[in-house]
Amino acid sequence: LDAFSKKQLNVFSFTGNQAALAGVKHTGIGIYGERRFMLAETSSYCLVAAFPTRLGNIGIQLNYAGFKNFNESRIGLAYARSLGPKLDIGIQFNYYGYRVPVYGNASTFNFEAGAILHFTEQFHFGFHIYNPVPVKTGKMGREQLPSVYKAGLGYDAGDHFFIGSTVIKEEDQPVSITAVMQYRFSHVFFLRTGFISAQSMPFAGAGLGWKNMRLDISVSRHPQLGFSPGILLMMNFKNKKE
Repeated sequence: LDAFSKKQLNVFSFTGNQAALAGVKHTGIGIYGERRFMLAETSSYCLVAAFPTRLGNIGIQLNYAGFKNFNESRIGLAYARSLGPKLDIGIQFNYYGYRVPVYGNASTFNFEAGAILHFTEQFHFGFHIYNPVPVKTGKMGREQLPSVYKAGLGYDAGDHFFIGSTVIKEEDQPVSITAVMQYRFSHVFFLRTGFISAQSMPFAGAGLGWKNMRLDISVSRHPQLGFSPGILLMMNFKNKKE
């Protein structure tokens, strides 16, 4: 949700909306791991990198989830740029695949795109589409990746406090609303909390920053399946003149 913030943007922001990549000022890398419901078999990992250029910004996203008997992965290449001070746009092309040893492998290509409108320096609105053109996968071509549509709002209530919300509609699934609040203490300490309506799942996190690095820990709780802890590490490479 920090894709809808100018004050708390980071290298992971474009994974929620590629247009946020346009606001990244420094080359950066990040890695995130989560053990969903405290099970090794449902663990997931994400590695990202962002590279600002004069012609627009480039992002790379690598995802892996699962275990040896079933796993899925995604490789994404994103591009974003600003079309003036009020509008950022972005697009990402993905190679998605899954592997089931007793069944085989399947893979396909798809894309996603987003835009963010900056109504003011504090108030931002964005929308995002994932897989808008249906693509099929599987041996018989009968399996179809779902389309996902998102719209979100963010408000920078000062330099340190951000609140935001996103409405998500996945194909054949009920509408879900995610809300978050995040407070940053002088670029050193971060706190956030939020809620995902579809799973009635609260989440919270805390982060510690030093020099050009930041380490976050997070946890969410599903009412039936339990806790999902996560850890995130980011590093920015600032220009020598800064």
